[in-house]
Amino acid sequence: MENAILVGTHALDELRELAASAGARIIDEVIQRRDRPDRTTFIGKGKVEELREEVLLEGVDVVIFDDELSPGQAKNLEEALDTKVVDRTGLILDIFARRARTKEGKLQVELAQLEYRLTRLTGHRDYLSRLGGGIGTRGPGETKLEMDRRQIRHRISTLKRDIEQIRKHRQLHRERRRRDQLPLVSLVGYTNAGKSTLFRALSKEDTLVSSRLFSTLDTLIRRIQLGKQLPILISDTVGFIRRLPHQLVSAFRATLEEVVQADLIVHVIDVSDPDREMKKEVVLEVLDDIGAGNHPILTVYNKADLLEEPAPAGLLISSVTGAGLDHLLDGIVRQVSSVRV
Repeated sequence: MENAILVGTHALDELRELAASAGARIIDEVIQRRDRPDRTTFIGKGKVEELREEVLLEGVDVVIFDDELSPGQAKNLEEALDTKVVDRTGLILDIFARRARTKEGKLQVELAQLEYRLTRLTGHRDYLSRLGGGIGTRGPGETKLEMDRRQIRHRISTLKRDIEQIRKHRQLHRERRRRDQLPLVSLVGYTNAGKSTLFRALSKEDTLVSSRLFSTLDTLIRRIQLGKQLPILISDTVGFIRRLPHQLVSAFRATLEEVVQADLIVHVIDVSDPDREMKKEVVLEVLDDIGAGNHPILTVYNKADLLEEPAPAGLLISSVTGAGLDHLLDGIVRQVSSVRV
């Protein structure tokens, strides 16, 4: 476990969760409110000096920023602080690298890592060699981080070809599903909204359920029976997050196509989360980005068992206790039936 200091310009609640998911022990949190980031070090010179003293005093292994740093800012900060510096994008990529289990997931994460780190090679080749191990360097691509730009670009081309082959394979499965006339219902939501718990409750399968961020990377699809005459397919895929790195959206596009191809999207929201409205908007923005913004959407408020305030208007369920699931299934039947008609 690495000792970490978190740095940002606003509240660091989500960064704290991300850092813990990456295995960090949080020593301190530093917030500096600025009208605009410093072009050379993102934070001011005085704050850099304070951080440097704390890094030396506390034996800090990594300083994690809640924003994306430019390659120059990252290089200057590492030199000034004399320790590893990871930005929000690098941290999320690291978590994805830890979670990747299947061949497809590993290929997608490696592609995102290499595209991100390719920019970090420009003008300072020693940047990656100073990173050492741990947060920000893990994953399927970790043995390739010292490659030069030409080798990285070649590897990126190879990964894109491999992922395209997987995409074509998925397309064959979709065409088979269309022939069988099976509607596809896709669960989406902010990470840790309870999608995987709901997926397990609906599919009656013992799939992984975890409170960790991004516990699901690989798309899961199962056939379930709604009533006597309505078999459907239900899918669960990676959760969304605020400022999801564009490298990940691009790399996981083949996986997210299951959402784009869905007949119905079930948007799962953690009703107990005080930031649920902001996170709801984030999910809708990502759906727009991947081309699924105009799909039929059934909004579901999950984790009713944790709610301590008046419930919002809408479909309220608990994937853990099973409360409201009958109403959810009725809603899915109505929506899917109208789509089929």
